[in-house]
Amino acid sequence: MPNPKHLHFQAVEGREVSALLLTPKNAKFLLVLAHGAGASMTHPFMQSLSEALAAQSIATFRYNFPYMEESRHIPDRPAILTATVAAAVQAAQKALPNLPTFAGGKSMGARMSSQAAAQNFLPQTVRGLIFFGFPLHAPNKPDTKRATHLTEVKVPMLFLQGTRDTLADLTLLKPIVKKLGKQATLEIIPTADHSFHVLKSAKKSDPEILKELATATAAWMQATEWAN
Repeated sequence: MPNPKHLHFQAVEGREVSALLLTPKNAKFLLVLAHGAGASMTHPFMQSLSEALAAQSIATFRYNFPYMEESRHIPDRPAILTATVAAAVQAAQKALPNLPTFAGGKSMGARMSSQAAAQNFLPQTVRGLIFFGFPLHAPNKPDTKRATHLTEVKVPMLFLQGTRDTLADLTLLKPIVKKLGKQATLEIIPTADHSFHVLKSAKKSDPEILKELATATAAWMQATEWAN
């Protein structure tokens, strides 16, 4: 496994942030990957996910949001977060201009990527969005307001969700995905929580679950390319 390349780019308002570009030798796709609200691009989940994706020939461009880069605990306002997503996509495409590009992230990073797409902030060259645990609502507070913008997204979307995710009640998410039609795909990970940890009864390790996530992502990316 190659070591990630450390990069920097201008996010928004003159604020520079860090990025990690992991490129397998046989890379077929590029995923611009945003972190969740409470963990940076170097969180073990983000690192392990990037390595699992690399094993599936997917390059990843992980990056920090400005508040995380500056070691603050409270996320930036949405306008800054979505602008950072857009800047990250541009920086990633500059680094690897010949690979089909997808965007997305973990939890908050997923939602900010979808909002950036809904607001037409992302280049038209972005092929689709991938959500690792889309945060439909606050923990154990079922609601669907966070999904209203998804109808404005013009590219395909892949939702990877656990059945024990307290931030995404599947009885609410499934109808949303169904209503989006061919534009959205839902992959359910049995017994997984928001961090994609599964129950012992599943008899699967964290690395095995990450491999499942990466394999599903790669298959969906390939299918999306065929559809285009």
